[in-house]
Amino acid sequence: MVRIRLKRMGAHKAPYYRVVVSDSRSPRDGRFIEEIGTYNPLADPAVVNIDEEKALKWLQTGAQASDTVRSLFRKAGILKKFHELRQQK
Repeated sequence: MVRIRLKRMGAHKAPYYRVVVSDSRSPRDGRFIEEIGTYNPLADPAVVNIDEEKALKWLQTGAQASDTVRSLFRKAGILKKFHELRQQK
């Protein structure tokens, strides 16, 4: 199964995440298929940069988002667009 999840980067006690598409069996910070965005929770407010086209493409091909990534997609409006695309079909 293909998952959209966070890959932890950054220094000790200063996390910075990349939003990646990876096989569900690979380790959290291991191999990934494609990087589709970044997430910086330490900024005030938190900074989320996601390539919307890539995210929608992977969701349409059956990739499952992790809980945290799903909430980031919801805040960015990507899940709403995904559901609208599914309703059109």
